[in-house]
Amino acid sequence: MHPALQGLITIVVGVSGCVGYFYFSNQILDKVLFPARGPNAGRNINRAGMIRPWLFLLPSLLALGLYLAYPVFETLRLSLTERIPGGGSQFVGLDNYRQMFNEPKFWEALQNNILWLIVVPALSTAFGLLAAQLTDRIRWGNIAKSLIFMPMAISFVGAAVIWKLVYDTRPIDQEQIGVLNALYLWFGGEDPQTWLTTPFWNNFFLMAVLVWIQTGFAMVILSAALRGIPEETIEAAILDGANPFQLFFKIKMPQISGTVVVVWTTITIVVLKVFDIVFAMTNGQWGTQVLANYMFDKLFRANDWGVGSASAMIIMLLVTPILVWNVRNARKEMR
Repeated sequence: MHPALQGLITIVVGVSGCVGYFYFSNQILDKVLFPARGPNAGRNINRAGMIRPWLFLLPSLLALGLYLAYPVFETLRLSLTERIPGGGSQFVGLDNYRQMFNEPKFWEALQNNILWLIVVPALSTAFGLLAAQLTDRIRWGNIAKSLIFMPMAISFVGAAVIWKLVYDTRPIDQEQIGVLNALYLWFGGEDPQTWLTTPFWNNFFLMAVLVWIQTGFAMVILSAALRGIPEETIEAAILDGANPFQLFFKIKMPQISGTVVVVWTTITIVVLKVFDIVFAMTNGQWGTQVLANYMFDKLFRANDWGVGSASAMIIMLLVTPILVWNVRNARKEMR
C-alpha cells in the first residue's frame, strides 16, 4: 500500500473512531445508564453530568498510561534485571547501576551533559534576549526574526549535517569546503583544523549547533514578553532620564525575569535529552559522549538492556525536577 494512502486511511480511521467513541459513549450514558426521564430524572442528569467529563478524559488517560506511565515502569523494571543467555531475565537489584557508575564512559557522558547544561541554556537565552531587544528597534525586525527563527524548522539531524559541512576538514592540498577551515586559512592559518576531533573543544562546536537552533525559540518567547511591558512604564523611565542600558536592565529585565527563567529551564530540558546532534556529528567519539548516546550504545549496540535502562532512569531523574519546577512556575505566571 502506498504510504500516502496508508496515512490517509489512518487519519480517517482515527478521526472516525474518536467521533464514534464520543457519540456512542454519550448515547449509552444518556439513554441506557442514566435516562433523563422517570421519577429519578433529575438525579440521573446530575450523575451523567459528573461522569461525562471522564468520558472525554478517558482516551487521553489511556494514551498517557500506555505511552508514558507504562514505559517508565517497564524501564525501571528492566534496570533492575539482567538477561539470561537462555532467555528470560533475572532480578539483580542495583547491580546495573553499580556497573554503570564504574564505567568511565558514563562519567564522561555525565560531565559533558553538565557542560552542555552550563553553556547552551545560557547562550541561547542571552542571544535570544539580545535578538528580541534589537529586532524590536529596527524597521525590518520581522524579517530578521524570521531568519533567526528559521533554524527551529530544521530537524536536529538536518542541522547536524549542515554544521558538519561547516566544520569539514580536507587535506592542505585540497580546496576546503568547510566554511570554518576556509576562513581559518584565509586569515593566515597554516593547516586545516579537525574541529570535531579535538578533545574538550569539540564539545563547544557541537553546542554551537543547539545554540543556533534554540536562539530562535528564546527570541520569539522573550520578544512577546518585551512587547507585554506597559508603554507607560517605559515612557516614564525615559522622562526620568534613564539611558538605554538602565532602561533595559532596571526596567525591562525585572518585568520579564519570570519568562527568562521559563525559557532557560525549557532549553535545559532539551539539553538533557540531546542525542541527534552528537550522534550525527561525532557518534559520541573523541570525548563527546552524552547520556542519551551512552544509553543508545548500551541498549542497541551492546544489547545491555539492564545498564541501558538504568541510564535512561538517570536521565529521567535529572529531567523530572526541572520539568516539575517549570510547570509550577508557569502556573504562577498564569495566576
